[in-house]
This record gives sequence, structure tokens and C-alpha cells, in this order.
Amino acid sequence: MRNKRELLVSLIVLAAAVIVYLSVNVYHIYSEKKANHEEIEADSTQNIVDGENPEELPDTANSEQEAPTVTIGAADTETKEPEDTVTPTEGIKPSKTPNVEVAQVDDAEDPQAKGTKGIEVDIINLATPDNEANIVTYGIDVAKWQGVIDWEKVKTSGIDFAMIRIGYRTQVTGEIFEDPYAKYNLQQAQANGIKIGVYFFSTAINKEEAKEEAKWVSDYIAPYPITYPVVYNCEGFTDENNRQYGMSIDARSDMAIAFLEYVKKQGYTPMFYAAKNELEQDAQWNTEAISSKYKIWVAQYPDNFDPDTAQSSYTGKHAMWQYTSMGIVPGIDKSVDINVAYFGYEEEAQVKDNTPQETATADPTALINFTKANETVTAKIEANLRTVPNSSDADTIITVLKNGDTATRTGVGNNGWSRLEYNGQIVYAVSSYLTTNLDNTSNSPTVKDDPETGIKFTDVNEQVTAKEITNLRSVPNSESKDTIVFALHNGEIAIRTGVGDNGWSRIEYNDQILYAVTSYLKVVPSE
Repeated sequence: MRNKRELLVSLIVLAAAVIVYLSVNVYHIYSEKKANHEEIEADSTQNIVDGENPEELPDTANSEQEAPTVTIGAADTETKEPEDTVTPTEGIKPSKTPNVEVAQVDDAEDPQAKGTKGIEVDIINLATPDNEANIVTYGIDVAKWQGVIDWEKVKTSGIDFAMIRIGYRTQVTGEIFEDPYAKYNLQQAQANGIKIGVYFFSTAINKEEAKEEAKWVSDYIAPYPITYPVVYNCEGFTDENNRQYGMSIDARSDMAIAFLEYVKKQGYTPMFYAAKNELEQDAQWNTEAISSKYKIWVAQYPDNFDPDTAQSSYTGKHAMWQYTSMGIVPGIDKSVDINVAYFGYEEEAQVKDNTPQETATADPTALINFTKANETVTAKIEANLRTVPNSSDADTIITVLKNGDTATRTGVGNNGWSRLEYNGQIVYAVSSYLTTNLDNTSNSPTVKDDPETGIKFTDVNEQVTAKEITNLRSVPNSESKDTIVFALHNGEIAIRTGVGDNGWSRIEYNDQILYAVTSYLKVVPSE
């Protein structure tokens, strides 16, 4: 009996031990799963498509055949699929597209400066090679600094593609802004048969921000046929006022890769832009890590350009070359960057979002600062009234204001033009052709008003530009700052009609007769 009782007790103790053991293990498994679940919830912003061993999505941006990326200056031009050396799970996917405003044209925090380097090249002097095996296409990259572009004229000049800046992150506050001319440029370039690519100017300081930029870019361009690449552009990080100042090469490179990998997953062709001196010997970027996976767009400005060879001196792998920021292209009043791409597309890419887009217009006065005015003016003699404040197109003249006719001036621009209200319309006229003296009804200037009195001018008729930059004045002397009407930059064209014996030239620019120091000008060779 005692043995049976002891056996029963032993069985009870054993059963209790088993129950305790099972309870502990069940609790451990539950706790571990709960912890994992909480970790997933805490990291809910991680990019799902960037999970471990993700499937490579097909590059569906361009349905046409693309020429292989070439290595200029290298013997081995075999195209290989690069190994995936990037861990795509790194970084955090932005939870939503940021609320981005359209930038003001004069935004002081815009981190990208207008290009003023390189040789002056007229696009019409470039010829596409006859050898179709070596595919070369010519393009421009544009932003707000080019103002309102006549894309029809750009197309007839022979431009194949345009890389359009769509936005940037500011250099101090880190906000994302849309380029004020982006939609207009995208729509008008495409409408005139120019294939389009885009670039974003980044000042991201971590991969989360880089992916936020990439997501905004991808969403923004979805309604447009982006045939050429989507580019990551990052400059100015050596400036101590830039928010990227002090970042390591590895950190900057990782951000670039995060951006490029994101847009690749959206079906676009990713491309990285940098200057030659930044890429060589990994001076500022992990060049090999980036170039092994993505197209490279190199900026390198030579002293001269041979369209028959069209090669950069950068010997690293690259697919596009920006060779000047001082290009001259019909339809663009300002100088512009010109590029050679060693690839091309026969067909335009399909849009990823068929949502109809409102037609964008570009404000022709956006680059002009107007001082408010409210005064009645008349023409000193005659003044053309135009729909835009420039004289590049005769079709913009709607009428002629004659001496004695009046209009209301509402603004005086820093470009030498006035904004007027005339017969219910907003029009523009050259400021120096107007006067508030309504008693001035003379139809001809008096001798004392002639700024050329006492100066002998030899008549000429030639195109000129500034050697660097020079003031255009209303009189042929520099006695007063008040006589400065414009500053003529290298690449901007004026017509010289006379060379004075006092060291000044007579210039026609923007419908005005102005004067500049002769030694500060150079003749632009005719075609």
C-alpha cells in the first residue's frame, strides 16, 4: 500500500514538472513572437520592396532598345550586369510623400548655383555622328535660371533630350521645394518631341531623407513619359554653411545609393551626377560602388570641344558628359548646360500615372524684380508695348505707345523694363523709352539729350558678348551708377552697332540703345 502511495506521489510530482516545463516554454515562445511583432510594428516604415533578397523589378521605364553604357578611354567596353553589393534593407522608407511647395525663383536657400563655367558652344555647330553603331545623343539640362524656354525652337536646333530639374532640398532648413519651371518644362519639352529625363538636387543628411526625396520625385514624375534617366545631384557639401558639411564619403555615397535604388525599384533608369575631380580616386564619392550599379553623368569642362570625338578626359565609366554650362541654344535666352549621352532611345517611355495634368504656364516675369509704382507715363518718342519683358520675338509686340498716349506704370523692373496697364492689358515696355513728363510732346530728341555728343563712332554690325561680365549703360561713361541698365554676362548676346573713339561701344540689347566698355566685350563668330 505504501509502495502504491509513493508511486502515486512520484507520478503527481512528475506531471507537475512537465506542466511547469511546458508553461515556461510556451511563455517564452509567446514572448519572442510578441517582441518580434512589436519590432516589426516599430519599423513599419521600412521599405517592403527593399526586404531581404528582394526580387529585382524589371526596368520598364523605356520599352525601346538602349545602347550599352560605354567606358570612354578604357579598352574593355563589355556590358556586364553588376553584382548587387548594396544591402537594400538599410534605411527607412518614408511613410508618405512630403508636402512640397513651389519654390520662389529668388529662393536664397536654393543650394544649386547657376552654371558659369566652360567654353561657349553653339548647339547648331554640333552634328550627330553618321555611325549609328556609336550612338550619341545631345541634350541640355535646365532649371529656373533659363527662364521661359521656347521649346519648339530648342527642338529645331537639334536637341534630342532635356534633363529637367524638378526640385531640390534647401541647404540650411532641409525643406524640399519644386522648381518653379519644372511642370512647364516637362510638358513643353515633351509636347515638342524632346525626350525628357529629370534630376533632383539633394542636401539629404541621412538615408531616410534620401528616400523621402526619391519617393517625392517618383510620385511627381509619374504622369510624365520619363525616357531618359532620373538623376541624383549633390554638390556644395564642402561649404561649411551647407547642412551636409562634415559628412563622410561613405555616408554621402550611401545616401546616393538609397535614392538611386528607390527610383530603380519604381521602374526608372537611375543615374548619378558628379564632377570629374570628385569621382577620380574616390575623392568625394565611393565611385566604384556607385558606378558598378548605376549610370554616371560626369561634369568636366574642356578648353575646347571636338564634336567628331565628343569625349571627356574622365577615363572612368560614364554614360553622359556635361561639357559646358555656357551653351547657346535657340529658344533659350540664357546660357545653358549642354550634354553628350552615349545612349539613346527610339521611343518615348510610357507614363506610370495616367491622371490628366493641368497645363502649366511659365511666368515671363518670374526672374525679374519689380519695384512697385503707380504713375502715368508716355513714350519719349515711341515705345513698343509687348506681352513679355524682352525683345527676342517680334510677335510679342501688341501695339506702339506714341508720345502723348498714356499708360499706367505699375512696376519698374531691374532688367530695364517697365510693367504697364494699357487698355485693360498688362504689357511691358523699355523703361528708358518712357517718361512721366506728360508735357514732353516733342517728337524728336534735343541735341543736349544725345549721349553721343562729342564722340566719333565707327559703324559696325556684329554680335558680341561680355568676356566675363560688363555693365550696359544708358550713356557711354561711368560717371554715375544710375546709368547702369543691365549687366551683360558671358554667353548673352548683344548687337554692337558702333565703336566709339572714347573706348566705348554702342550696343543694341532688349530693344534699347546702350553702351559698354569696348575692352570688356568680345565678338561672337558668325556661323
